[in-house]
Amino acid sequence: MRDIAPERESSAATSAQASSLFAVPGMHCAGCMGKVERSLSALPGVSEARVNLSARTVRVMHDSTLQPGAIITALDSIGFEAQQRKDDITSPVSAVRPLLAPLGVAGFAAMNVMLLSVSIWSGAEGATRQMFHWLSALIAIPAIAYAGQPFFRSAWKVLRKGHTNMDVPISIGIVLAAGLSLYETATGGAHAWFDGALMLLTFLLAGRVLDAMMRDRARAGVNALISQAAQGAMVMGDKGLFEWKEAGQLQPGMIMRVAAGERLAADGTILHGESRFDLSLLTGESAAVSHKTGDTALAGTLNLDRPVDIRISASGADTTLAEIARLMDAASQARSRYVRLADHAASFYAPAVHSLAAMTVMSWLIAGAGLYQSLVVGVAVLIITCPCALGLAVPVAQVVASGSLMRKGIMVKDGAGLERLAKTDRALLDKTGTLTVGRPLPDPATLDALSGEEKALALALASHSRHPLSRALATALAQTPCRLPALDHVEEKAGQGVFATWQGTPVALRRPDQGDGIAVALIIGARPSRLIRYTDRLRPDAQEALSRLARMGVECSILSGDNPGAVAIVAQATGLTAQASASPIAKQDVIRRLQDAGKTVLMAGDGLNDGPALASANASIAPGSASDVGLQEADFVFMGDSLLAVPRAIEAARATMRVVKQNFALAILYNICAVPLAVAGLVTPLIAALAMSASSLIVVGNSLRLARIAK
Repeated sequence: MRDIAPERESSAATSAQASSLFAVPGMHCAGCMGKVERSLSALPGVSEARVNLSARTVRVMHDSTLQPGAIITALDSIGFEAQQRKDDITSPVSAVRPLLAPLGVAGFAAMNVMLLSVSIWSGAEGATRQMFHWLSALIAIPAIAYAGQPFFRSAWKVLRKGHTNMDVPISIGIVLAAGLSLYETATGGAHAWFDGALMLLTFLLAGRVLDAMMRDRARAGVNALISQAAQGAMVMGDKGLFEWKEAGQLQPGMIMRVAAGERLAADGTILHGESRFDLSLLTGESAAVSHKTGDTALAGTLNLDRPVDIRISASGADTTLAEIARLMDAASQARSRYVRLADHAASFYAPAVHSLAAMTVMSWLIAGAGLYQSLVVGVAVLIITCPCALGLAVPVAQVVASGSLMRKGIMVKDGAGLERLAKTDRALLDKTGTLTVGRPLPDPATLDALSGEEKALALALASHSRHPLSRALATALAQTPCRLPALDHVEEKAGQGVFATWQGTPVALRRPDQGDGIAVALIIGARPSRLIRYTDRLRPDAQEALSRLARMGVECSILSGDNPGAVAIVAQATGLTAQASASPIAKQDVIRRLQDAGKTVLMAGDGLNDGPALASANASIAPGSASDVGLQEADFVFMGDSLLAVPRAIEAARATMRVVKQNFALAILYNICAVPLAVAGLVTPLIAALAMSASSLIVVGNSLRLARIAK
């Protein structure tokens, strides 16, 4: 991990460009993403523009002479409002919340207007029918004006800049349907299609909410990682007294005192003291590491034993912890560039529908029909070709599959991850907490080698300690019948072990002087010390899970930050190849090389140091016992101890994508059958809305088959 800072300094020194981050809340699909990136990349002085669709931000690399205002103006010229953000470690704006109220209004209004429409369909005539039409108008017009705003605003922004998107035909269809219905009502006509317009809005908003729910889950790992850092530190003042300073006030050269049990708020070098540190946040190393005077200590690591004084070398955004957060954010941006099937299908939809509706209206006018009749046919075409079924094809299947997996103890955090997971052909598995349960237990062979007297002494010493290793040893030895010896002068020294005397002989259960892996040393007077090793057992069904993955065509290997000795034991037990002592950057490099070779990579990890790797992989999964960062950054989280969750999730993802493709086929078949009828004038706007709704229900029904897919 110590090579991160020099690498960062080098890159900063050689780059003459500036980097600016902008929030662009109006982006909601791959079409928006492509438009933003193409427009900004064409701007003089811009070398690169990268959109993070999940966070709805764009990072622009540009000449320092180019002002952020020019970039904001360029975004505005293509219909996107933008604001510069100073800090990229902030929570993205929710995509779901702005859509909930419009969805509720549209659904409520649609149900009420449908009740009124039933009376008209039942044969109401004259003044009664006219009254119901006006009541429908009073409900529908305000509801459409409010609930349609997400589409109207988006369409207006691009239209006034001379562009188009999928919201344009949707808005035109809704506005024309409502306008013609109001005209029919005002002139005493027999037909009004307020119910169709509201049904259209309800289905469209429902699909967009389902999709937004999945997007909101896709990016939360950066905040979880930053929250692990200390909020401040005790810093030596001018008079030699220590005073509290917040993390943002820490500067290189300051001396901070870090107490036992406290996390570091900045990177630095130890001036005075010696202690053990938990580096799992940065390296994934399961065992504590000793640091002495002159060693480097990093922000986010936990001081375990005794106070130390540290001279700060990097603080705030310059720490290694912040660098890992940036790696996660950059990887998330790269991953969000995955263009999903729905976005592929939608990219050509708007111009095709515009052309079809315009040609239909013109053809009817040329054939001698009046403007009103031609517009009615055009509206029917717009409504019947509404992308409701297309828009629901992916999110409904994802939500149903997510519910099925949840019942099997697998939480789907990013619905788009199902698409990526379905293509997985390479899996990288972390060791501690992923392949293993993450709870070291005494090696049975080591315990069997102890004599009865040694077991009794080890149990007596371990029973005086609250350390996890001592408690695990006491639990294991308690199953062996033995009489506990009486100990005198028992003392537990933090970071060293338990010390006592037994019949005048000094005894101890302490940290070994050296050795690979996790172990404790049993000391009995002048006798040779007995090393009690610990092993982390494999998860239940690990071998079966690996066999199923192999049968599915997924090649597996171990990628861990743990020491080589501990990793080798698990590699031998599973028969997998392994890479040990891998830093977050090394893990990302491995994933990137595999992706460059054409592999679709699944990363399974639980550690805080796995965050960048989880973000870089095409898909990611973490156990429920994972760190907050692992839980937030992973696409999937499995709650049980069984590793079978990994092949089960892949099988469910592949089944989901089969259903998604079926949904697309059904939507296309519907359009092939329905569009000619609408163009021929055989379908009214109301029947078009009913047909559109029926196609959406068919897609939903097909997706419901996924309810039992997780086996």
